[in-house]
Amino acid sequence: MTRLLAIDQGTTSSRAILFDGEGRLQRVAQQEFRQFYPRDGWVEHDPAEIWESTRQVCLEVLHQEGLSAREVAGIGITNQRETTVIWDRATGEAVYPAIVWQDRRTTPLCEKLRNDGLEPRVVEKTGLIMDPYFSATKIAWILEHVDGVRERAERGELAFGTIDSWLLWKLTNGRVHATDATNASRTALFNIHTQQWDDELLSIFRVPASLLPEVRDSASDFGRTEADLFGGPISVGGIAGDQQAALFGQTCFEKGMAKSTYGTGCFLMLNTGEEAIRSENRLLTTVAYRLGGRTTYAMEGSIFVAGAAVQWLRDGLGLIKHAGETEAMAHSVGVDNPVYLVPAFTGLGAPYWDPHARGAILGLTRDTGIADIVTAGLQSVCYQTKDLVRAIQNDGAPLKELRVDGGMVVNDWLMQFLADILNVAVDRPAITETTALGAACLAGLQTGVYDNLDQIRERWQVDQRFEPEMAPAVREKAYQGWLDAVEKVTRSR
Repeated sequence: MTRLLAIDQGTTSSRAILFDGEGRLQRVAQQEFRQFYPRDGWVEHDPAEIWESTRQVCLEVLHQEGLSAREVAGIGITNQRETTVIWDRATGEAVYPAIVWQDRRTTPLCEKLRNDGLEPRVVEKTGLIMDPYFSATKIAWILEHVDGVRERAERGELAFGTIDSWLLWKLTNGRVHATDATNASRTALFNIHTQQWDDELLSIFRVPASLLPEVRDSASDFGRTEADLFGGPISVGGIAGDQQAALFGQTCFEKGMAKSTYGTGCFLMLNTGEEAIRSENRLLTTVAYRLGGRTTYAMEGSIFVAGAAVQWLRDGLGLIKHAGETEAMAHSVGVDNPVYLVPAFTGLGAPYWDPHARGAILGLTRDTGIADIVTAGLQSVCYQTKDLVRAIQNDGAPLKELRVDGGMVVNDWLMQFLADILNVAVDRPAITETTALGAACLAGLQTGVYDNLDQIRERWQVDQRFEPEMAPAVREKAYQGWLDAVEKVTRSR
């Protein structure tokens, strides 16, 4: 039986997921790792801990299935995007902790570059806005604030990578320093139209070209793992950033198809085909995937806090013991909830892009209880998705249906409210591990498990479709309440 191993390296955990050639999930291993918050708005990871957790979960699934390395056709890597690592090429050790995509420390630098009039050039070439979210200012911060790093970088001693590159370097014992076009497109250093690292962008952010990895197709020969890692070498055949991998796993191969992933954050991505559409509503233009040298583009809206809001309700406030409790609470409250939770813990993402906004709970009365606040947390995810869909529609790209994935989509109440507030059908697939599946399918394309996209498309199946049922007046009232709450948060500073 053909097996494909997906490495799904996320923001809070590393996972290894084994699929068979039909795309059926065989085995999962997961290991959480530490989150560091050294200052307000700062978020860091330990790169060595990320690598070690990844290595261990891979070994665990192989051991549990009794598989040898030669029984695995290939490895696909999908990863938290934008998170930035710089390491020593000789020792393989990071020079500073990984600066996570959520980190906001480079807000002042972004504001300076914006005031210098440089944002239009960045938008034009990268499809991204000037925001701390992306890798370029994170690299710049490390180069400026860690002693000796800029000098070492200019001597060619150091390497930069998003997490995919870091893992690939470790898997191949330093033989391969590469990334794929999807991850490169999230750095703000990569010209998505020419598909090259861009000298002007490198100059704007003062990043030496010697740091950068080679950019390859999403399905490509990324080398073979070091033999002693897994008892023999395994081909690494696919790499894609987590949201692009989810789009691929959801088989959104045609222009106009869209998916939304509900994990730590929420990311809605719409396939726009071979055209890189520039948004007039502060959405991002990005690479969906690159196969055989041909680039498929997407529009994307990013929400910083989705599942993280439920995690905060659990760990920060202690209102629930586990996420599974939220569905019953929401049923008890219903859709007509006067409480609004705006989870702007690290600012607001698309389409607001306000790094200074901070979270708030509004509409509290003496009658408000735990269930109301928890339900508001769930509803905030749907309202934020509505913000993205409205922006996409204003850019002339109507959304007819939405394919969803991620840990939150098991909640039927949440999915029904999402369909209601969007007024579109929401499809939940039979296999919700679509991010890992997308990485596995890319590796399968490279290693010959699949001959073409049609073979992958045939294996996608819907588990449940949620059709909108809410009356228009109820929908409009609920969403207007959200817009009013957001306005208070963004005006309060």
